[in-house]
Amino acid sequence: MFIGEYQHNLDDKGRLAIPAKFRAKLSDGAVVTRGLDNCLFLYTAEEWKKLATKLASLPISKANTRAFARLMLAGAMDVSLDKQGRVVLPEYLRKYASLKKKSVVAGLYNRLEIWDDASWEKYKEGTEKQSGDIAEALEGLDV
Repeated sequence: MFIGEYQHNLDDKGRLAIPAKFRAKLSDGAVVTRGLDNCLFLYTAEEWKKLATKLASLPISKANTRAFARLMLAGAMDVSLDKQGRVVLPEYLRKYASLKKKSVVAGLYNRLEIWDDASWEKYKEGTEKQSGDIAEALEGLDV
């Protein structure tokens, strides 16, 4: 399980250090792709296979499902950890997420999200202010 929030710097070659506590889970390979809210999603190879199977089974006759599958699948890239526990994030994904130097790696149970530090802070502040409304909207989900 991935949980927690960690700040790391992206180097000039597009490499990002993955928090040490997550590295073992990613040692068999990982996939990074466009996420939602202008961040990147990083999945273990196993979790990615589950998600990709679900996406591939969506009806292609619906525009929204085609668009979502394209966002996730066409933007995906296999990545692996180097000896220092870093992954190389492709330039097109760094551009999509507006990643500069300061980045945040956030654990969200079955995936990691990679955010530009300023974007993460802005998103987090907005969400924290709306937390009561969000919790109320989730009432019927037994959360």
